[in-house]
Amino acid sequence: MFKAPRDVPFSCSCGTVTGTLRGASPAIGNHLECFCKDCRAAEVYSGQPDTPSVALFQTTPDRIVFDRGADQLAVFSFGETNILRWHTKCCGSVIGNTLRNPKIAFSSIRVALLSQPDALGRVTTKAFYKTVKGKPQHKGMARFVWGVFSRVTAARVTGRWKDTPFFDPETLKPVQEVHVVPKAERAEITARLV
Repeated sequence: MFKAPRDVPFSCSCGTVTGTLRGASPAIGNHLECFCKDCRAAEVYSGQPDTPSVALFQTTPDRIVFDRGADQLAVFSFGETNILRWHTKCCGSVIGNTLRNPKIAFSSIRVALLSQPDALGRVTTKAFYKTVKGKPQHKGMARFVWGVFSRVTAARVTGRWKDTPFFDPETLKPVQEVHVVPKAERAEITARLV
């Protein structure tokens, strides 16, 4: 069923950080459920409870606008080259992910933050879910890969990659200093995941 695009407000759990996902609809992104240990560990590292999976909407950074509290953003990574994971200083709400290179216009937003998650449509991709045999599998990856490629390409061609709340488009550096979580701390968190 077609869902007309609409702007959807979001906020962190304490309400200090607020914003808008512009033009939210299944056409502008990928509704993903991720079961990987890194996404779950990011929740725990940020002070949130462990959950079996994390629901994310993957889109381009120009779709995410912060209305208030952008100074409360913080960013960390589980390695020197790993993806950047954005959360809030105020309450530890996980905002989402970006790649390290802003010219590759990819970002995700945590679905739980959105006031109207139904605007995103159904989950179309499942990543790292375990089968009966216990091996991690993926569902809907062809759609995921094509969606990311087409959105990144369009943003690069049009110059929309520069319209990001997460990076300075001139220096290409994140707007906050990246904290790289030590390997031992990451391992300790991962070991506690059920």
